[in-house]
Amino acid sequence: MGGFYNKLKWILGILMVFVLIIATNLIDKNNFVRVRDSVVTIYEDRLVANDLIFEMLKSVQEKELAVAISDSTFFDNKNSKVNHNIEALVSRFEETKLTSQEENVFTDLKQNVKLLVDAETKFLNSGYTDNAQIIKHIESLKTNLSDLSKIQLTEGNRQMSISKRALDSVELFTQIEIFILVFLAIVIQIIVMYNPKTKS
Repeated sequence: MGGFYNKLKWILGILMVFVLIIATNLIDKNNFVRVRDSVVTIYEDRLVANDLIFEMLKSVQEKELAVAISDSTFFDNKNSKVNHNIEALVSRFEETKLTSQEENVFTDLKQNVKLLVDAETKFLNSGYTDNAQIIKHIESLKTNLSDLSKIQLTEGNRQMSISKRALDSVELFTQIEIFILVFLAIVIQIIVMYNPKTKS
């Protein structure tokens, strides 16, 4: 009977440690997954998106300058290439993860790109004189791009906050794990060393 009781004590002690290790590992894994996802999101959906926005803005400003000086050479030779570049950037931006607010601004941006291309055709047909509509759509596009850039910063900060909370949780649980392990070590020592008095 005494041998069985000793085995039971050891099994109970080991089981307690095993359960603690499994539980804490699951909690830590969940927090590290949150950190990993936040870092990936910051890079893929925010930094990359911001770079695409910057490239689109450069193309729009190039158009703006050409309109301002009525550069017929630009519209005859380079504008179609710039339009193709903007369309490619818009397609790549669409592949990033968009928030609902971002989706609304992006939908407006796509509409303004289409309206700008239509206005450019009319501008060419007018002999580079009627530029009111093209300037209007360029300004709208610049506003869209500015709004999208601000959203990237806001969302990047939000993801950083998620990462910070997850890392704070890991630190807290690590401290709790240490206290629990010390407590369990004491409990296991008591269980192992405890010998009930046998009746004589």
